Amino acid sequence: MIDPELAAVLDFMPVIELHDPVLARAEFEKMLEAMRAPLPEADALDIEDGLVPGWQGDPDVAVRVYRPKATPAGALRPGILHIHGGGFIIGSVEAEHAGAVLMAVDAGAVLVSVEYRLAPEHPYPAGLHDCYAALTYLHAEASSLGVDTARVAVVGTSAGGGLAAATALLARDLGGPPLCFQMLHIPELDDRLETASMQTFVDSPLWNRPLAVQSWKAYLGDFAGTDEIPVYAAPARATDLRGLPPAYVSTAENDPLRDEGIAYALAMLRAGVSVELHQFPGTVHGSALVTRASVSKRASREAAIVLRRALGVAEA
Repeated sequence: MIDPELAAVLDFMPVIELHDPVLARAEFEKMLEAMRAPLPEADALDIEDGLVPGWQGDPDVAVRVYRPKATPAGALRPGILHIHGGGFIIGSVEAEHAGAVLMAVDAGAVLVSVEYRLAPEHPYPAGLHDCYAALTYLHAEASSLGVDTARVAVVGTSAGGGLAAATALLARDLGGPPLCFQMLHIPELDDRLETASMQTFVDSPLWNRPLAVQSWKAYLGDFAGTDEIPVYAAPARATDLRGLPPAYVSTAENDPLRDEGIAYALAMLRAGVSVELHQFPGTVHGSALVTRASVSKRASREAAIVLRRALGVAEA
């Protein structure tokens, strides 16, 4: 069942098509441009676009850095690595600019949003490498950024949630840079497409099984769904989740990604990771776009509270 406030606007929500990646990106950005509104909160931040070194000889990675202006001399801020969604195929730093601004202001954090390379032009591991490069930059430049390296979190939504989980796994296995927290919203984690929710939601709004098939095909090519896929490409395949940072995982009831998010949260919990899991009733993938719906407001408010607590920031 879909929440009545969401059901009332579903007919007006965008229809995502991924067959033509270039066209899909253009249509997605056009849709977001039509939705843009004034963002006075940005006045509290210094915002700068730049390039950071790629990982292991990869090309430089574009990032957007958000820094609170009112920082006392010598004070250190928490850091956030922010990873946008888009099924590995669409999405951008600009697309999630508003959310990044609000997150940086609310948490009083230095936020680095990463413009990772997109599939199918740049399949796995390009996107993950770019996210890890941005995390490395956040730690390496912590002094100049004014970041407390003991308080760095990774936050991602949808495919960005999958990349956030993969970044946490990679950082653990490589011995750093350390993360204190991972926030995974409606994460895309499992290329095998075998869960009950993935089998059920074949025509659900905004995201459904056919789109998931296209997404993983673009990201992993012909190897999608086979035994050749490493855990860093599809974190749901990981069998050892010990030692990961504490996590918050949110899922949507009418979303094909629902069960893989829940399963990953429970697997981390069984491995001794501190996990908070919230399944929001009546929601669909991308419900957050309907910002006026009560359930969206509740989800946004809860995520902000959880992130501030994880970063050691006083309640607003």
